Amino acid sequence: MAQEEEAAGKEDKVVAIVNGHEIRVSEVQMATEDIIGQLPNLPPKVRFPYVVEYLIERHLLAQYAVKEGIADTEEYKRRLALYQAKALRDAYFFQKIRPMVTEEEIRKVYDEEAAKLQQTERIRARVIQVATEQEANDILNRLAKGETFEDLAKKYSLDGSKEAGGDLGYFTAEDMVPEFSKAAFALKLGEVSPPVKTDLGWYIIRVDDRKQGVAQPYDQVKPAIRNVLLRRKVGDVMEKLRAASKVEIVDPDLKTYAEEAAKAAKTFQEKQQKTLDQSDGSVMDGSGGGAAGDGKGDLQLPAQ
Repeated sequence: MAQEEEAAGKEDKVVAIVNGHEIRVSEVQMATEDIIGQLPNLPPKVRFPYVVEYLIERHLLAQYAVKEGIADTEEYKRRLALYQAKALRDAYFFQKIRPMVTEEEIRKVYDEEAAKLQQTERIRARVIQVATEQEANDILNRLAKGETFEDLAKKYSLDGSKEAGGDLGYFTAEDMVPEFSKAAFALKLGEVSPPVKTDLGWYIIRVDDRKQGVAQPYDQVKPAIRNVLLRRKVGDVMEKLRAASKVEIVDPDLKTYAEEAAKAAKTFQEKQQKTLDQSDGSVMDGSGGGAAGDGKGDLQLPAQ
């Protein structure tokens, strides 16, 4: 939305007129925020006219709906009440909750996570997993005779990395079970371990690379960190609002399932929060994942 925001910041100019109704840059920006989850993957220069055309069609249909008396129907009034609640909720988010996350808070989180990364060593290793110690020793003998680690992993490993020649990618000591990590992080580059026993079986490990964590540039991860913090703020606000409010389930059938639904909702929220917490590090070092994206829809954050 950089193009829309830049334009809106300079002048809220009229970009199209539909039977007298002026479509301004600010309306295009709000519409983009509202429907961005439904938009195809378009570059900003193409997305802007795409949304303008969407608004033209919307206003044409709305104008003819008024002419044909749709605005007086009960269906319209029900929809209006629903959309009004969403609009108020979104306005509350942008005016009250979003300002709670400051530049200073985002920078503080970045600096703390960057410091942690710099103290965390990662290694890249390959493994061959087998069921018994005898099989592990047989693999070691074949390696000593010149067979390649990658080929043996593809043929004999029970690990999910077998198709990649046993390549696990980069990981920290905390990512693996203690027995595995102790053996792997004790190896030098290119060194192959003796058989390592874990609850999952026996492993032969080879370390291919070692590196200290390096944080991505602040500007690249700032939006993702903001989203993580915003979701936490929303959770805090909702918890306080519910505590100060009276919410009643009056439908008898719904009451039957209310407790089960509440448990399911709590489980979902806990999983979502866990995902957000785990994503912080990967966002910072670029190892994958990323913090939750621009939440779309009423059950998530309004578009950023």
